[in-house]
Amino acid sequence: MSKAEATVEELCAMIERGELCLPEMQRKYVWRATRVRDLLDSLYRGYPSGAILVWETSRDVPIRKFSVHQSDNPYASNKLLLDGQQRLTSLSAVIRGEPVSVRGRKRPIDILFNLKHPDKLTIVTEVREDSDEEDGDETMDATEDELLKRFDQMTFVVANKRLAALPHWISVTEVFRKSDTEILKKAGITSLDDPSYDVYSERLKKLRAIKKYTYNIHLLGHDLDYEEVTEIFVRVNSLGAKLRSSDLALAQITAKWNHSLQIFENFQKECDKTGFSLDTGILVKTLVAFITGQSRFNTVASLSKEQLQDGWGQTCEGIQFALNFLKSNARLDSMALLSSPFLIITLAYYGRKYQYQLNQRQVADIKYWLYVANTRGRYSRGSTETILDQDLAIIDNDKDTDGLISSLRQQFGRLELETSDMEGRTQRSGIFKMMFLVFRNDGAQDWHSNLSISLSHQGKQHRLQYHHIFPKAILKDHFRPMEINDIANLAFIGGKTNRKISNKSPQVYFPDVIEKQGNDPFEKQCIPTDNSLLSVDQYPAFLAERRKRIVARLNDFLEATRYRE
Repeated sequence: MSKAEATVEELCAMIERGELCLPEMQRKYVWRATRVRDLLDSLYRGYPSGAILVWETSRDVPIRKFSVHQSDNPYASNKLLLDGQQRLTSLSAVIRGEPVSVRGRKRPIDILFNLKHPDKLTIVTEVREDSDEEDGDETMDATEDELLKRFDQMTFVVANKRLAALPHWISVTEVFRKSDTEILKKAGITSLDDPSYDVYSERLKKLRAIKKYTYNIHLLGHDLDYEEVTEIFVRVNSLGAKLRSSDLALAQITAKWNHSLQIFENFQKECDKTGFSLDTGILVKTLVAFITGQSRFNTVASLSKEQLQDGWGQTCEGIQFALNFLKSNARLDSMALLSSPFLIITLAYYGRKYQYQLNQRQVADIKYWLYVANTRGRYSRGSTETILDQDLAIIDNDKDTDGLISSLRQQFGRLELETSDMEGRTQRSGIFKMMFLVFRNDGAQDWHSNLSISLSHQGKQHRLQYHHIFPKAILKDHFRPMEINDIANLAFIGGKTNRKISNKSPQVYFPDVIEKQGNDPFEKQCIPTDNSLLSVDQYPAFLAERRKRIVARLNDFLEATRYRE
């Protein structure tokens, strides 16, 4: 791999002339205008903006054009862009004034430049968890005066009509198209003697210098084939360290509270010992929730070091309570049994609300809420942060477990399960996780070793596996993968037993297990053993019958959890 350099202006010209193309493997242009705004701001300030990855090849590779206009090139392009499409498309659209094709429609990227911007950066980029919002996210909940004051502290914003009408807000595209005289005239600067003339002219010059910004280019050579380049593309775009909103929030926290990352990581290690491997993002989200009463990261920039340190002490106590409750009271002793780590945040927040002194009714009902929320996937669908914030507000407003349970009922319409809730579900669903919990609670064991099913067994032969009751091999020619992998076809047994059964039909291996162990191993996992249901042609009937049994058992388990006077 060799290296080269090219300016933004040169790269945009290559796109326009059709000399730089996209391989078919590339996704479409997806950036929103706010991302373009931040890119322009970074280049304007001379901040690093990553590198560009290009493949030079003479091979006949399927290509597609950019989302901005490209001229027809009579010569086949030998330069294919692997990394940098979003940046270069954005810059090309703004500098050339070309619309981009996004989600089936063409639209311009209209960014405004503030001639009066402060010399020193005063607005810290806010980290927003809901980063897929529509453009124009600057218009947050605030009065018009507050918005204008905020905008005046910014250098670039996504255009809106009110700002565009103000003399000191200039279209970035116009800066690249028009002279200083034309632009400054709009801003009310008509004389060289005006004290603002030199300041504004210098800023326009600095903005136009974005075209001269130089990117480092990594060049993949002609010796690589399409398959290898595809692998490189996947690694660059999927396996690299992507910055999430929690990563950015953590960066803001550590900037104010030096060495806090080590403190967080030490606490993570303590949690690991209990069987719960907590992502840093969950720790940060819990910290923000404990300080602000909501879970989104857009307030992190305004928090002081003192608030963070005080909140962290409370966060540790809250998480420790939540993990102890999960393990000791709910027997959910592994992250693998949770449908969402957000459940930990709500439990921690609830414990703090009542100073970690719960009465018997609260213990029973919060456990019932936890089981239902976990089974139904409370935080696994829709806008998860919005749902989490609703639960935090319910706790803050003294609605206790009744409020939390009522919110569950509003979300799902009913709390009890029906057989239809199991259809099409995979092993990642909350229902499957609760199946394991309930079967383990009922004393389910491996069908040969008689070891109780557990997530912590040591050794390959005893390590827990989920077993296809009807093996894939005998179903693959008759049913779709979704039907074959239905959770009603899965049971929990050890690795050695699973390998021993291999591809045998249940009509073959069930009698052997029943002869040695009786029906108990199957009954404790709600598995019907009627021979009329064990043939391949009766597989749908087997699934229907097992769903009935599982749903009945889970509903009984959930109802038994509730507090009784």
